[in-house]
Amino acid sequence: MNKPDRASLRKDLRSKRHALSSAEQHHAARRLYHQVINQRFFIKARRIGFYFASDGEIDPLPILFKALEMGKQCLLPVLSPRHPGRVCFAPFVEGDSLQPNQWGILEPVAPARHFVSPRSINLVFVPLVGFDEHCNRLGMGKGFYDRTFAYGARTGYNKPKLVGLAHQCQKADSIPINTWDVPMSRIVSDREIYYPH
Repeated sequence: MNKPDRASLRKDLRSKRHALSSAEQHHAARRLYHQVINQRFFIKARRIGFYFASDGEIDPLPILFKALEMGKQCLLPVLSPRHPGRVCFAPFVEGDSLQPNQWGILEPVAPARHFVSPRSINLVFVPLVGFDEHCNRLGMGKGFYDRTFAYGARTGYNKPKLVGLAHQCQKADSIPINTWDVPMSRIVSDREIYYPH
Protein backbone atom coordinates (compact mmCIF):
# COMPACT_ATOMS: atom_id res chain seq x y z
CA MET A 1 0.00 0.00 0.00
CA ASN A 2 1.50 3.35 -0.99
CA LYS A 3 1.46 6.52 1.10
CA PRO A 4 -1.73 8.01 -0.36
CA ASP A 5 -3.50 4.70 0.35
CA ARG A 6 -2.21 4.76 3.93
CA ALA A 7 -3.43 8.33 4.31
CA SER A 8 -6.80 7.35 2.83
CA LEU A 9 -7.12 4.44 5.25
CA ARG A 10 -6.26 6.75 8.16
CA LYS A 11 -8.92 9.24 7.05
CA ASP A 12 -11.55 6.52 6.70
CA LEU A 13 -10.84 4.97 10.11
CA ARG A 14 -10.79 8.34 11.86
CA SER A 15 -14.20 9.13 10.36
CA LYS A 16 -15.55 5.85 11.76
CA ARG A 17 -14.56 6.69 15.32
CA HIS A 18 -15.76 10.29 14.90
CA ALA A 19 -19.17 8.89 13.98
CA LEU A 20 -19.56 7.34 17.45
CA SER A 21 -21.92 9.25 19.72
CA SER A 22 -20.93 10.35 23.23
CA ALA A 23 -23.03 7.51 24.65
CA GLU A 24 -21.34 4.97 22.34
CA GLN A 25 -17.92 6.32 23.35
CA HIS A 26 -18.85 6.00 27.04
CA HIS A 27 -20.11 2.42 26.66
CA ALA A 28 -17.03 1.46 24.62
CA ALA A 29 -14.76 2.80 27.38
CA ARG A 30 -16.65 0.72 29.96
CA ARG A 31 -16.37 -2.42 27.82
CA LEU A 32 -12.66 -1.75 27.34
CA TYR A 33 -12.27 -1.39 31.10
CA HIS A 34 -13.82 -4.84 31.66
CA GLN A 35 -11.63 -6.31 28.89
CA VAL A 36 -8.44 -5.07 30.58
CA ILE A 37 -8.68 -5.06 34.37
CA ASN A 38 -8.61 -8.84 34.87
CA GLN A 39 -5.81 -9.44 32.37
CA ARG A 40 -2.53 -10.73 33.78
CA PHE A 41 -0.50 -8.08 31.93
CA PHE A 42 -2.47 -5.36 33.73
CA ILE A 43 -2.60 -6.98 37.17
CA LYS A 44 1.17 -7.62 37.24
CA ALA A 45 2.24 -4.18 35.97
CA ARG A 46 3.32 -1.72 38.66
CA ARG A 47 4.15 1.24 36.42
CA ILE A 48 1.75 1.93 33.53
CA GLY A 49 1.68 4.53 30.75
CA PHE A 50 -1.74 5.85 29.71
CA TYR A 51 -2.92 8.63 27.37
CA PHE A 52 -5.65 11.24 27.30
CA ALA A 53 -8.07 10.35 24.51
CA SER A 54 -8.47 12.87 21.68
CA ASP A 55 -9.87 12.89 18.15
CA GLY A 56 -12.36 10.11 18.96
CA GLU A 57 -9.82 7.68 20.49
CA ILE A 58 -11.16 5.14 22.94
CA ASP A 59 -10.88 6.47 26.49
CA PRO A 60 -8.59 4.59 28.92
CA LEU A 61 -9.34 6.86 31.92
CA PRO A 62 -11.61 4.32 33.69
CA ILE A 63 -8.64 1.92 33.59
CA LEU A 64 -6.28 4.64 34.83
CA PHE A 65 -8.46 5.36 37.86
CA LYS A 66 -8.68 1.64 38.62
CA ALA A 67 -4.89 1.43 38.40
CA LEU A 68 -4.52 4.33 40.85
CA GLU A 69 -6.97 2.60 43.20
CA MET A 70 -4.78 -0.53 43.02
CA GLY A 71 -1.69 1.46 44.01
CA LYS A 72 -0.02 1.39 40.61
CA GLN A 73 2.06 4.30 39.35
CA CYS A 74 0.29 5.91 36.40
CA LEU A 75 2.13 7.94 33.78
CA LEU A 76 1.04 10.17 30.92
CA PRO A 77 2.96 11.12 27.77
CA VAL A 78 4.57 14.54 27.44
CA LEU A 79 6.14 15.79 24.21
CA SER A 80 9.87 15.57 24.80
CA PRO A 81 11.53 18.97 25.23
CA ARG A 82 14.96 17.48 24.45
CA HIS A 83 14.17 14.95 21.72
CA PRO A 84 11.70 16.33 19.15
CA GLY A 85 9.42 13.65 17.77
CA ARG A 86 9.44 11.55 20.94
CA VAL A 87 7.39 11.42 24.11
CA CYS A 88 8.50 11.31 27.73
CA PHE A 89 6.34 9.98 30.55
CA ALA A 90 5.42 11.95 33.66
CA PRO A 91 3.73 10.60 36.81
CA PHE A 92 0.06 11.47 37.20
CA VAL A 93 -2.39 11.36 40.09
CA GLU A 94 -5.89 12.75 40.20
CA GLY A 95 -5.82 16.50 40.77
CA ASP A 96 -2.42 17.12 39.11
CA SER A 97 -2.14 20.21 36.91
CA LEU A 98 -2.53 19.64 33.19
CA GLN A 99 -1.97 21.80 30.13
CA PRO A 100 -2.61 21.29 26.40
CA ASN A 101 0.39 20.60 24.18
CA GLN A 102 0.81 21.88 20.61
CA TRP A 103 -1.74 19.30 19.39
CA GLY A 104 -4.28 20.30 22.05
CA ILE A 105 -3.77 17.09 24.06
CA LEU A 106 -3.56 17.48 27.83
CA GLU A 107 -0.21 16.76 29.48
CA PRO A 108 0.94 16.80 33.11
CA VAL A 109 2.77 19.97 34.14
CA ALA A 110 5.96 18.39 35.43
CA PRO A 111 9.67 19.30 35.46
CA ALA A 112 11.94 17.09 33.34
CA ARG A 113 13.57 15.67 36.49
CA HIS A 114 10.27 13.91 37.26
CA PHE A 115 10.11 12.14 33.88
CA VAL A 116 10.32 8.35 33.96
CA SER A 117 12.51 6.36 31.58
CA PRO A 118 10.42 4.36 29.06
CA ARG A 119 12.62 1.34 29.83
CA SER A 120 11.45 1.35 33.45
CA ILE A 121 7.73 1.19 32.55
CA ASN A 122 6.05 -2.22 32.68
CA LEU A 123 3.09 -1.50 30.39
CA VAL A 124 2.10 1.30 28.00
CA PHE A 125 -1.38 1.66 26.52
CA VAL A 126 -0.94 3.08 23.02
CA PRO A 127 -3.61 5.00 21.08
CA LEU A 128 -4.15 4.14 17.43
CA VAL A 129 -6.15 5.02 14.34
CA GLY A 130 -6.44 1.49 12.97
CA PHE A 131 -5.32 -2.08 13.47
CA ASP A 132 -5.63 -5.49 11.89
CA GLU A 133 -5.93 -9.02 13.28
CA HIS A 134 -2.12 -9.40 13.19
CA CYS A 135 -1.76 -6.48 15.66
CA ASN A 136 -0.32 -4.13 13.07
CA ARG A 137 -1.02 -0.56 14.23
CA LEU A 138 -1.76 2.55 12.20
CA GLY A 139 -1.10 5.70 14.21
CA MET A 140 -1.73 9.36 13.49
CA GLY A 141 1.35 9.44 11.26
CA LYS A 142 3.66 11.51 13.45
CA GLY A 143 5.68 8.55 14.76
CA PHE A 144 6.05 9.66 18.39
CA TYR A 145 5.56 6.20 19.89
CA ASP A 146 7.62 4.47 17.19
CA ARG A 147 10.61 6.74 17.82
CA THR A 148 10.25 6.57 21.61
CA PHE A 149 10.22 2.76 21.74
CA ALA A 150 12.45 2.02 18.74
CA TYR A 151 15.20 0.75 21.07
CA GLY A 152 13.11 -2.36 21.83
CA ALA A 153 12.60 -3.21 18.16
CA ARG A 154 16.35 -2.84 17.54
CA THR A 155 17.60 -4.77 20.55
CA GLY A 156 14.80 -7.21 21.34
CA TYR A 157 14.38 -5.55 24.74
CA ASN A 158 10.77 -6.25 25.68
CA LYS A 159 9.99 -3.49 28.20
CA PRO A 160 7.57 -1.95 28.32
CA LYS A 161 4.82 -4.19 27.00
CA LEU A 162 3.00 -2.09 24.36
CA VAL A 163 -0.75 -2.65 24.16
CA GLY A 164 -2.80 -0.82 21.54
CA LEU A 165 -6.32 0.29 22.52
CA ALA A 166 -9.12 0.78 19.99
CA HIS A 167 -12.76 0.80 19.14
CA GLN A 168 -13.73 -2.37 17.28
CA CYS A 169 -14.79 -0.19 14.31
CA GLN A 170 -11.11 0.73 13.86
CA LYS A 171 -10.23 -2.80 12.72
CA ALA A 172 -9.15 -3.00 9.08
CA ASP A 173 -8.62 -6.01 6.83
CA SER A 174 -4.94 -5.18 6.56
CA ILE A 175 -2.65 -2.44 7.89
CA PRO A 176 0.47 -1.74 5.82
CA ILE A 177 3.58 -1.78 7.99
CA ASN A 178 6.76 0.23 7.72
CA THR A 179 10.21 -0.92 8.82
CA TRP A 180 10.18 1.59 11.69
CA ASP A 181 6.78 0.53 13.11
CA VAL A 182 7.16 -0.70 16.69
CA PRO A 183 5.19 -3.94 17.19
CA MET A 184 2.39 -4.20 19.72
CA SER A 185 2.32 -7.13 22.15
CA ARG A 186 -1.44 -7.20 21.65
CA ILE A 187 -4.36 -4.94 20.76
CA VAL A 188 -7.43 -4.66 22.94
CA SER A 189 -10.66 -3.33 21.47
CA ASP A 190 -13.90 -2.84 23.32
CA ARG A 191 -14.99 -6.23 21.91
CA GLU A 192 -11.95 -8.48 21.59
CA ILE A 193 -8.26 -9.03 22.36
CA TYR A 194 -5.91 -9.64 19.43
CA TYR A 195 -2.45 -11.23 19.55
CA PRO A 196 0.29 -11.12 16.89
CA HIS A 197 0.44 -14.20 14.69
